[in-house]
Amino acid sequence: MSRLAQTAGLTDIQREILATVRDFVDKEILPVATELEHRDEYPVAIVEGLKELGLFGLMIPEEYGGLGESLLTYALCVEEIARGWMSVSGIVNTHFIVAYLLQRYGTQEQKDTFLPRMAAGEVRGAFSMSEPGLGSDVAAITSRGVREADGEAYVLTGQKMWLTNGGTSSLVAVLCRTDEGHPEGTAPHRSMTTFLVEKEPGFGEVRPGLTIPGKIEKMGYKGVDTTELLMDGLRIPANRVLGGATGQGFYQMMDGVEIGRVNVAARGCGVAQRAFELGVSYAQQRHTFGKAIAHHQAIQFKLAEMATKVEAAHAMMVNAARKKDSGERNDLEAGMAKYLASEYCKEVVEDAFRIHGGYGFSKEYEIERLYREAPMLLIGEGTAEIQKMIIGRRLLEEYRFQG
Repeated sequence: MSRLAQTAGLTDIQREILATVRDFVDKEILPVATELEHRDEYPVAIVEGLKELGLFGLMIPEEYGGLGESLLTYALCVEEIARGWMSVSGIVNTHFIVAYLLQRYGTQEQKDTFLPRMAAGEVRGAFSMSEPGLGSDVAAITSRGVREADGEAYVLTGQKMWLTNGGTSSLVAVLCRTDEGHPEGTAPHRSMTTFLVEKEPGFGEVRPGLTIPGKIEKMGYKGVDTTELLMDGLRIPANRVLGGATGQGFYQMMDGVEIGRVNVAARGCGVAQRAFELGVSYAQQRHTFGKAIAHHQAIQFKLAEMATKVEAAHAMMVNAARKKDSGERNDLEAGMAKYLASEYCKEVVEDAFRIHGGYGFSKEYEIERLYREAPMLLIGEGTAEIQKMIIGRRLLEEYRFQG
């Protein structure tokens, strides 16, 4: 076990879970990750292994067949998985955001219908907020849900973007605008609704009125499918409005995004840890001027900075997860952790890349893959600039001038 990124105060069960996941990562993910990533191939065998370990039910309550573990346990597992291959952590992240939304806001019928099958990995979740011209301005969504005259269903129309697991998922939480019951002039975020959209896995028209065009080609974050989602007259029963009431979607999604930001922070920690491992190992094997480059002061300085960043990012991520687990508001801590971990991840990966010299540019070396993966964390679940806006606003709330 590494000296870095240790977590104090874990239970025996938490330590056992983490040891099992780390062993799985070392044996089943790291040996094949780079090859699968270069082929942009979905990791079917790895996902089946995660299902067998019960990872898809990690945070789902025991009454629904899950393990009922905390966000901290989940985040530490994500850290381990991302250390092996960040794309695999993306496969579980959107699943858990949807499971969390169902657990927190779903009607009893919705929980009974979906959570047991999600815990078993039979139903896999994805969620969709962003649109082609939207970016981080969630309140400006144009996708719309219109209630039919008999009140039995809604008809959804619009185009969604950047849907992780868009092809492989079978349940998508989709945020749309619904204006019913909201007078003219109502703030945009008060007229949004989350719909639970069931679909068949795959691409093309996966149900009447719903099309998943295909995978978006990306620089990194390969293997996991990132897609668009096109709705044209998609009919959704009224009992598939999350929580049974319209107008709550923005608040529900923002709560889920706090889970997502802790997840992205954990991914950054995991990728940074792997980059440090690769850098410190290569530095002791590569010789120049008669000695291992690890004995050159310039390289030791890099290793010292990298290790300090790994440790700091891990500590902030753990703090954000524990805050959420305690039931307290954690948007400040989640924003800070996501911002710091993603920035430090990029820097640690680049330093490991520099330590590798020309070999870092070769696809034969794992650091090349990490170098392309790290930038996604700078924009996923809200850009660094959005995080700083959130952090700044919350600080002004906490430290309001009293003069």
